[in-house]
Amino acid sequence: MPETSPQTAAPHIPVLIAPLIAAAAPISGTWLDGTLGAGGYARALLEAGADKVIGVDRDPAALAMAAQWAAPYGDRVELVEGVFSKLDEYASDLDGIVLDLGVSSMQLDQAQRGFSFMRDGPLDMRMSQEGPSAADLVNNAEEGELADILYLYGEERASRRIAKSIVRRRGEAPITSTLQLAEIVEKCLPRSKPGQAHPATRSFQAIRIAVNDEYGELIGGLEAAERALRPGGALAVVTFHSIEDRMVKRFLQDRSDGGGGGSRHAPEQATQARQFTQISRKAITADDAELAANPRSRSAKLRVAIRTDAAPGITDRKSMGMPMLKGGK
Repeated sequence: MPETSPQTAAPHIPVLIAPLIAAAAPISGTWLDGTLGAGGYARALLEAGADKVIGVDRDPAALAMAAQWAAPYGDRVELVEGVFSKLDEYASDLDGIVLDLGVSSMQLDQAQRGFSFMRDGPLDMRMSQEGPSAADLVNNAEEGELADILYLYGEERASRRIAKSIVRRRGEAPITSTLQLAEIVEKCLPRSKPGQAHPATRSFQAIRIAVNDEYGELIGGLEAAERALRPGGALAVVTFHSIEDRMVKRFLQDRSDGGGGGSRHAPEQATQARQFTQISRKAITADDAELAANPRSRSAKLRVAIRTDAAPGITDRKSMGMPMLKGGK
């Protein structure tokens, strides 16, 4: 998700919620919101007819906030601290699952969380607030690994130059703050022109993805959703950049094409059952009205598919377009 302005104070607006509800209609039964955040999707689903929403988030702060707005809904809302790859451990026979892969604006707005290159704070970026932080990665990873992360996860063309500069600077003193890292990256790149993204956008995205294993969790989450949905249940995924969308697109294509053709990555399968039926092979994007009301929606893509009764498939992660670091990560 693109970085927001430091002046942004508007509440999180669920992106593409109207087309999501239309594509998955009628909304009923039990849904799981795998990225609860500020609760925009969960509340919209409840208002659209869902009997219950299980809200999952790896961020304890999001769940603490949710406890307040969820109280009036009673047992129609269940809150769970967890991750994508374990969705099927939290519920089964679900009528729908929604995954919004954008970073929550409330995380970006809290300088102490270390997600934003526009706010000075500790170099953290951990969604779960546990485990190795961005500072640990930046100060300890080998130069080659840093370059690979920046290039593969952030599509940063100047990855090797930035990695070399990071290693040189940390040799003088540890890199501990977001603005320190942003300054290092900025000095490696041409000055951005008006209207262009901040020079540190791709590098911060890449490091955040690595710290939280976001690509591994995405594929794991798609597999878990496949196991947790009942036949006829809907899977809706909102992505904000090309790598995520490519992974979701290929997963759904693999699970809905019926098999038989094979590919250069996977051998031909004579009789592969279809686990999903796609609502549309083309991603759904925001219309003019939503773009005007919510600039965050400009890069969002929605893909919706309906679960069949076929047994879960087997995933070749490389063929899904998942960037792979050396060592298979």
